[in-house]
Amino acid sequence: MIELIQQRLDSYKTANPVEEEQAIKEILQEVALYTLWRARFFEVAAFQGGTSLRILHGLPRFSEDLDFILKVPDPGFEWHGYLEKLLSGLQEFGLRSEAFDKSRVDQRVRKAQLKDNSVCNQLDLAFYRGTAHQKLKVKLEIDVNPAEGSGFEYTYLDFPLDFEVCHQDLSSNFSLKLHALLCRPYLKGRDWYDFNWYVKKHIQPNYTHLQAALYQYGPWEGQTLTIDKAWLAHTLLGKVAAINWTEAVEDVARFINAAEQQSLQLWSERFFSSKIEHLG
Repeated sequence: MIELIQQRLDSYKTANPVEEEQAIKEILQEVALYTLWRARFFEVAAFQGGTSLRILHGLPRFSEDLDFILKVPDPGFEWHGYLEKLLSGLQEFGLRSEAFDKSRVDQRVRKAQLKDNSVCNQLDLAFYRGTAHQKLKVKLEIDVNPAEGSGFEYTYLDFPLDFEVCHQDLSSNFSLKLHALLCRPYLKGRDWYDFNWYVKKHIQPNYTHLQAALYQYGPWEGQTLTIDKAWLAHTLLGKVAAINWTEAVEDVARFINAAEQQSLQLWSERFFSSKIEHLG
């Protein structure tokens, strides 16, 4: 089965060590999704976040984590059983990986981590040369008490083999990205890259889902607001006016290809204010 992974890597046509390392991580993410499907994970959970945009919708940036939400809230959710099946499935592809449950029961987002240093030893690599003890890492996070109002869709994927993924629809995924833009306590340029991608795709936010998320956690928790296009545009404009765009660019630059680097010079309050005007 390692031959499937080699063929997938060859299709990337990487040009340097960074691109090759990212390609290997992306392939590991995809194989992990397949094995989670076999574990019936997508009967209870939905794929969301930046990696879902890349795998399902062609977002042209690297994303490090596999993010999920439960379709129905369950504070008793545990990663343990799924991680056992994940490792068993990866072993069928020749991967001797490790998985660790890093969850805390008092946290809404339950975390796990997949580590692997076996895949690179079995592939014909052109550039990437990790050390003998260096391990590729993939984080898995799931919100066990997600906001109400999300929409879900199902998509068939064919690597490494045919399988089906349940995921948030784009409108709902956009809403959680907007929630992150408004509520994240630190600057993440990747959030603004994704925001620009959504706007260019003419995706309209799921305002019901966004409102539920804002009421549930963040600075608007417990407040009564009218969350509509006018409120969102006004609030985002205030946000972009306070951002250090140099820092935002530094965060996202290593996750996108060389062809897009030039466009990052446009990032500014004026640039994103114009994008906000085109919100659906």
